Amino acid sequence: MNVLYEIGKGLFYFYFKLFNRLEIRGLENFPEDKSVLLCSNHISNLDPPLVGSASPRMVHFMAKEELFKNPIAKGILNGVGAFPIKRGMSDKQAIRKAMTLLKSDKVVGLFPEGTRSKTRKLGKGLTGAGFFALRSNSHILPCAITGSYKPFNKIIVTFGKPIEFSSLREEKASAKEATEKIMEAIDQLLSENS
Repeated sequence: MNVLYEIGKGLFYFYFKLFNRLEIRGLENFPEDKSVLLCSNHISNLDPPLVGSASPRMVHFMAKEELFKNPIAKGILNGVGAFPIKRGMSDKQAIRKAMTLLKSDKVVGLFPEGTRSKTRKLGKGLTGAGFFALRSNSHILPCAITGSYKPFNKIIVTFGKPIEFSSLREEKASAKEATEKIMEAIDQLLSENS
């Protein structure tokens, strides 16, 4: 058990419940064990603590490398199980870390768009999500964040049913095709819960 993570999760859960009337949907879809690749839309810097506080299991988030340059932020991020990824290039160290976590039946969280959507509309997914989905035997779990972070507005986190990926793995689909399937599942959740 990661004490720092559990404390942070409890504080953020209390904050989002109090100030954003947090509602969590689809918890029954979250696998209780085995590895999970959790893929969500990205609308705010608050998305990782929101999704982490809504998730029933510890989530190891990929975070942009720039966040780890501040020693205090680096200590906190490392302490809660996040790990850095270089954006815009193939980061072998981040790939190895994610695959190690997935092989150890952990939950890896990522935002396939790679950056926040300024329009709040779902952007194009980067192929990294598809790469991890194809290369691991993980459950691929789509997640949608809807609502608003404005104080006292409602925010909803919805976990969808794990995406069926066995056929794509057997067909040796491309990372791009796999990512498109993940983005379609997130988009459907957004439509159903907006």
